[in-house]
Amino acid sequence: MNRPVKLLAIESSCDDTSAAVLVDGRVLSNEVAGQAVHEKYGGVVPELASRAHQQHIVPVVDAALKAAGVAVHELDAVAYTQGPGLMGSLLVGSSFAKGLALSCGIPLIGVDHMDAHVMAHFIDEPKPKFPFLCLVVSGGHTQLVRMDNEFEQKLIGKTRDDAAGEAFDKSAKLLGLPYPGGPLIDHYARSGNGSRFHFNTSKMPGYDFSFSGLKTSILYFLQEQQAKDPAFIQDNLNDLCASIQETIVTYLIQNLERAANDLGIRHIGIAGGVSANSLLRSRIQDLALRKNWKAYIPAFAYCTDNAAMIGMSAYYHFQNEKFGTLGDRPYARGGIREL
Repeated sequence: MNRPVKLLAIESSCDDTSAAVLVDGRVLSNEVAGQAVHEKYGGVVPELASRAHQQHIVPVVDAALKAAGVAVHELDAVAYTQGPGLMGSLLVGSSFAKGLALSCGIPLIGVDHMDAHVMAHFIDEPKPKFPFLCLVVSGGHTQLVRMDNEFEQKLIGKTRDDAAGEAFDKSAKLLGLPYPGGPLIDHYARSGNGSRFHFNTSKMPGYDFSFSGLKTSILYFLQEQQAKDPAFIQDNLNDLCASIQETIVTYLIQNLERAANDLGIRHIGIAGGVSANSLLRSRIQDLALRKNWKAYIPAFAYCTDNAAMIGMSAYYHFQNEKFGTLGDRPYARGGIREL
């Protein structure tokens, strides 16, 4: 194809409805609609999420097309998040994308959500050099991914139970902070002492992670301290947040450094919603400086769930003529291949 490739991408894996338009891999628009309905429940309610996606998807897609100055009939392909994610939410995005692709007679591209988080690094300059090792951290996943080229990702480490983002949010809930609590821990931690309290982490085989024991350690510690002093959390909130954040980030960076050393990889990065955490962003830069490596960190807009990263992954699929079909099914789990 000699003319520019125009893609519409749709992301609906969890509780953010997003649409983006890319031309030859360049992001022209990236619209996102959140869902405040979950705040009072302390977490995402799947049924409410899917209903909100149904309300948001048409306005969000329309806004993305208008912001990019691209008409529907000009599109060359439609991409969507195929999985992993909440099944009801994925069905809204996939059904819309399939209907649009069918009506326009253009290719359909299903994109893996975790693959797309890694591909967010290729939206802006500087772009990673290969081999590239990426730590993907979000509310539902914690993975170490090796990339040898734009089309091949290999999972070399993962969480055995809970994700880092969940550990942040559940810890915040124990501290009495509202959902989503991860960003609030980051906020309060900036005024706290991260070395004041110590919590246990689990050493896993290879480059795997485990956060369930950490959450239990925090729970028992808080229960013990509150039994002595009911105002303990309130009086020590900043230090508690800083210590929890220090524990999680140190654990993540240690595994990343060990894997990069063992594999001889000098180009490293972070991706996913937790990559917006200020301490994690700072620590990976410090690590790269100390080891004379190169660190890559996506812009904040491409850290949390967004359609631009879906479109970036889809652009490489399009270049390689890797198209989907109307019979492709969304998947709640799975994704990046394991070694």
